[in-house]
Amino acid sequence: MIVYLLRRLAVTAVILLVICAATFAVFYLMPADPAQGACGKACSPERLAEIRTTLGLDHPPLVQFRDYLLGLVAGRTYGTGAQAVSCHLPCLGFSFQTDQPVWQLLTARLPVSASIACGAAVLWLLAGVSAGVVSALRRGSLWDRAAMTAALGGASLPVYFTALVLQYLLVVELRVLPYPRVVPLAEDPAGWLQSMVMPWLTLAMLYAGVYARITRGELLESLGHNYVRTARAKGLPEVTVVRRHALRPALMPIVTIFGMDLGALLGGALITESVFGLPGVGKLAADAIAGADQPVILGVTLFAAAFVVLANLLVDLVYAVLDPRVRAVG
Repeated sequence: MIVYLLRRLAVTAVILLVICAATFAVFYLMPADPAQGACGKACSPERLAEIRTTLGLDHPPLVQFRDYLLGLVAGRTYGTGAQAVSCHLPCLGFSFQTDQPVWQLLTARLPVSASIACGAAVLWLLAGVSAGVVSALRRGSLWDRAAMTAALGGASLPVYFTALVLQYLLVVELRVLPYPRVVPLAEDPAGWLQSMVMPWLTLAMLYAGVYARITRGELLESLGHNYVRTARAKGLPEVTVVRRHALRPALMPIVTIFGMDLGALLGGALITESVFGLPGVGKLAADAIAGADQPVILGVTLFAAAFVVLANLLVDLVYAVLDPRVRAVG
């Protein structure tokens, strides 16, 4: 298991390095003037020249990439003398429009995105997998048809439509929830829960349908395998047959998509945060795009990509626990 873990960590490090190289090339080598992107739309020529020197754009590309990587692992200082700007590790860049390190901006928004993503993930995982299992065990029943129809409908509705409908019903008409707002969990748990219910439901309705249909299909396939029929022939209880022999392999694809979906949402649920006005990482990215704040866009891109890669690493480790054969071939 340790050898497998080390191997996966090495692959993850290589993937992260490739992502860093790709994002650096897109944001620093391809634009006509990266300093213009860092400074924003309204930037004086003097300020533009200052930022160009501060970013070290007069150095060769390999030197710039080296400094870029060193900043991620050891921090860096932009500029020299009295105008030097410190960027502590992990230095994802410096926003000259807000005069703040990008990492500081991201960590300030991360609790909101994490609250949305983790709470919604619990809801859609419980609802989707449970509905899929029941539908597979009651194949062809009224429950099966109703659940799969609801799953297809939930997965088909756009996020912004579901968010606006929930907001109208629960806030305007029924008045059972307040408008979503930022409430620290430690200060007001009840207020935090109320503010998160609608974002959770919005994302859960989208993802639960997909998980229900995948779980149903995979479980039906597992129930048709010879080893399941053998377990039943031995007289094992149906609950044991389903739980130990059929459900376990059926969960492998669920683990894969769950890790990727959760990792992507931790990098920011842009539409959900924008509709509800919640200042998460996704909303930060939207504001940075609107304001042409290139360092923030680059930082959010790396931040989200790192979450997806790390989620994929966790998926590989869970695979190794669920199926020992993975360790032998991985």
